[in-house]
Amino acid sequence: MKRDVHDQARELIALQKDLSVAEQQFLQTHLRECPSCNEFAEATNRVVRSLRSVPIAADARLVRATQMRVRFHAERLREARERMWLVGMACLGVGLSATLSVPLLWRLFGWMGHQAGVSSAVWQVGFACLWIVPALVVGATLLVRGTHATNDGKG
Repeated sequence: MKRDVHDQARELIALQKDLSVAEQQFLQTHLRECPSCNEFAEATNRVVRSLRSVPIAADARLVRATQMRVRFHAERLREARERMWLVGMACLGVGLSATLSVPLLWRLFGWMGHQAGVSSAVWQVGFACLWIVPALVVGATLLVRGTHATNDGKG
Protein backbone atom coordinates (compact mmCIF):
# COMPACT_ATOMS: atom_id res chain seq x y z
CA MET A 1 0.00 0.00 0.00
CA LYS A 2 1.57 3.23 -1.17
CA ARG A 3 1.45 6.21 1.15
CA ASP A 4 -0.03 9.49 0.04
CA VAL A 5 2.53 12.29 -0.60
CA HIS A 6 0.69 14.52 1.89
CA ASP A 7 0.78 11.82 4.59
CA GLN A 8 4.48 11.36 4.00
CA ALA A 9 5.05 15.15 4.26
CA ARG A 10 3.05 15.35 7.51
CA GLU A 11 5.04 12.47 8.96
CA LEU A 12 8.28 14.28 8.08
CA ILE A 13 6.92 17.50 9.61
CA ALA A 14 6.33 15.63 12.85
CA LEU A 15 9.89 14.24 12.81
CA GLN A 16 11.59 17.52 11.74
CA LYS A 17 14.86 17.05 13.71
CA ASP A 18 15.71 13.56 12.49
CA LEU A 19 15.48 14.05 8.73
CA SER A 20 18.02 13.05 6.14
CA VAL A 21 19.11 15.56 3.51
CA ALA A 22 16.87 13.91 0.88
CA GLU A 23 13.88 14.01 3.24
CA GLN A 24 14.54 17.69 4.03
CA GLN A 25 14.71 18.53 0.33
CA PHE A 26 11.50 16.60 -0.39
CA LEU A 27 9.71 18.35 2.47
CA GLN A 28 10.88 21.85 1.48
CA THR A 29 9.81 21.28 -2.12
CA HIS A 30 6.45 19.87 -1.09
CA LEU A 31 5.75 22.70 1.37
CA ARG A 32 6.41 25.29 -1.36
CA GLU A 33 3.96 23.53 -3.69
CA CYS A 34 1.23 22.45 -1.22
CA PRO A 35 -0.59 25.17 0.77
CA SER A 36 -2.42 22.58 2.91
CA CYS A 37 0.77 20.89 4.12
CA ASN A 38 2.48 24.28 4.51
CA GLU A 39 -0.37 25.40 6.77
CA PHE A 40 -0.08 22.13 8.72
CA ALA A 41 3.67 22.72 9.19
CA GLU A 42 3.10 26.27 10.42
CA ALA A 43 0.40 25.13 12.83
CA THR A 44 2.65 22.36 14.13
CA ASN A 45 5.48 24.86 14.67
CA ARG A 46 3.12 27.23 16.55
CA VAL A 47 1.97 24.40 18.82
CA VAL A 48 5.55 23.31 19.52
CA ARG A 49 6.61 26.89 20.29
CA SER A 50 3.67 27.42 22.61
CA LEU A 51 4.33 24.15 24.43
CA ARG A 52 7.98 25.09 24.89
CA SER A 53 7.02 28.48 26.29
CA VAL A 54 4.97 26.96 29.13
CA PRO A 55 7.15 26.57 32.22
CA ILE A 56 6.82 23.24 33.96
CA ALA A 57 7.62 23.07 37.66
CA ALA A 58 8.08 19.77 39.41
CA ASP A 59 6.77 19.15 42.90
CA ALA A 60 9.49 19.13 45.60
CA ARG A 61 8.55 15.56 46.56
CA LEU A 62 8.98 14.43 42.97
CA VAL A 63 12.38 16.11 42.78
CA ARG A 64 13.54 14.49 46.05
CA ALA A 65 12.24 11.08 44.98
CA THR A 66 13.96 11.38 41.61
CA GLN A 67 17.23 12.48 43.22
CA MET A 68 17.02 9.55 45.65
CA ARG A 69 16.49 7.09 42.78
CA VAL A 70 19.35 8.59 40.79
CA ARG A 71 21.68 8.34 43.80
CA PHE A 72 20.55 4.77 44.43
CA HIS A 73 21.25 3.74 40.83
CA ALA A 74 24.57 5.61 40.83
CA GLU A 75 25.58 3.69 43.95
CA ARG A 76 24.57 0.39 42.34
CA LEU A 77 26.62 1.27 39.23
CA ARG A 78 29.62 2.15 41.43
CA GLU A 79 29.31 -1.17 43.29
CA ALA A 80 29.01 -3.07 40.01
CA ARG A 81 32.13 -1.31 38.71
CA GLU A 82 34.01 -2.28 41.88
CA ARG A 83 32.84 -5.88 41.56
CA MET A 84 33.97 -5.99 37.94
CA TRP A 85 37.38 -4.65 39.01
CA LEU A 86 37.61 -7.43 41.60
CA VAL A 87 36.55 -10.01 39.01
CA GLY A 88 39.21 -8.68 36.64
CA MET A 89 41.89 -8.92 39.32
CA ALA A 90 40.73 -12.45 40.20
CA CYS A 91 40.94 -13.46 36.54
CA LEU A 92 44.42 -11.99 36.33
CA GLY A 93 45.44 -13.91 39.47
CA VAL A 94 43.97 -17.17 38.18
CA GLY A 95 45.66 -16.73 34.82
CA LEU A 96 49.00 -15.99 36.42
CA SER A 97 48.77 -18.91 38.85
CA ALA A 98 47.69 -21.25 36.06
CA THR A 99 50.58 -20.12 33.90
CA LEU A 100 53.01 -20.86 36.70
CA SER A 101 51.47 -24.05 38.08
CA VAL A 102 50.35 -25.99 34.99
CA PRO A 103 53.88 -26.85 33.79
CA LEU A 104 54.83 -27.99 37.30
CA LEU A 105 51.68 -30.09 37.67
CA TRP A 106 52.29 -31.61 34.23
CA ARG A 107 55.74 -32.74 35.31
CA LEU A 108 54.37 -33.98 38.65
CA PHE A 109 51.68 -36.08 36.92
CA GLY A 110 54.24 -37.40 34.46
CA TRP A 111 56.55 -38.42 37.30
CA MET A 112 53.68 -40.00 39.29
CA GLY A 113 52.47 -41.85 36.19
CA HIS A 114 55.98 -43.12 35.52
CA GLN A 115 56.41 -44.22 39.17
CA ALA A 116 53.01 -45.96 39.17
CA GLY A 117 53.70 -47.63 35.81
CA VAL A 118 50.60 -46.03 34.24
CA SER A 119 50.50 -45.32 30.51
CA SER A 120 50.97 -41.76 29.33
CA ALA A 121 47.37 -41.52 28.06
CA VAL A 122 45.98 -42.40 31.53
CA TRP A 123 47.98 -39.84 33.51
CA GLN A 124 47.34 -37.20 30.83
CA VAL A 125 43.56 -37.78 31.11
CA GLY A 126 43.91 -37.59 34.90
CA PHE A 127 45.78 -34.31 34.58
CA ALA A 128 43.15 -32.90 32.22
CA CYS A 129 40.38 -33.83 34.67
CA LEU A 130 42.24 -32.31 37.62
CA TRP A 131 42.86 -29.19 35.57
CA ILE A 132 39.40 -28.75 34.00
CA VAL A 133 36.85 -30.17 36.48
CA PRO A 134 37.45 -27.61 39.28
CA ALA A 135 37.03 -24.77 36.79
CA LEU A 136 33.78 -26.31 35.54
CA VAL A 137 32.45 -26.77 39.09
CA VAL A 138 33.31 -23.21 40.10
CA GLY A 139 31.89 -21.82 36.85
CA ALA A 140 28.63 -23.73 37.26
CA THR A 141 28.37 -22.64 40.91
CA LEU A 142 28.93 -19.00 40.02
CA LEU A 143 26.47 -19.26 37.16
CA VAL A 144 23.77 -20.69 39.43
CA ARG A 145 24.45 -18.13 42.17
CA GLY A 146 24.55 -15.32 39.60
CA THR A 147 21.22 -16.42 38.15
CA HIS A 148 19.62 -16.35 41.58
CA ALA A 149 21.24 -13.01 42.40
CA THR A 150 19.93 -11.35 39.25
CA ASN A 151 16.41 -12.61 39.90
CA ASP A 152 16.53 -11.26 43.46
CA GLY A 153 14.87 -14.47 44.60
CA LYS A 154 11.87 -13.95 42.29
CA GLY A 155 11.17 -17.18 40.37
